[in-house]
Amino acid sequence: MKFTKIATPEQIDQKWILIDADGKTFGRMITEVATILRGKNKPCYTPNIDCGDFVVIINASKAKFNGLGKVANKEYFSHSGYFGSTKSVKMTELLEKNPEKLYKLATRGMLPKTKLGAKMLKKLKIYAGDTHPHTAQIAK
Repeated sequence: MKFTKIATPEQIDQKWILIDADGKTFGRMITEVATILRGKNKPCYTPNIDCGDFVVIINASKAKFNGLGKVANKEYFSHSGYFGSTKSVKMTELLEKNPEKLYKLATRGMLPKTKLGAKMLKKLKIYAGDTHPHTAQIAK
């Protein structure tokens, strides 16, 4: 009989991957980032263990968006739990003021909604410009 190998946290080799968002389509890049954070691109993928790599995204404000009027019309909602506390922010405002938050919101939707998903999201580093403090990492 053949058995499936289950990876343990000691066997996981986590690397740093640098992604330049300049000219890339936003949605396709975020799906690639979510796959890397989850570890599904590795042969040792185990669903209940954090097998993913660290991801650094630079030039976050220069990503390309497809779709007719998607950037102008899409809204992100937040709610504190109290009556009448729903707030909405347009995608254009998020892209101008805080592109890091836009990337985190989009990536969070593609990761598990558990403690493991929150741990994976902490491995995502986003920078609006082309400089970042993670100098030892190599580009992809």
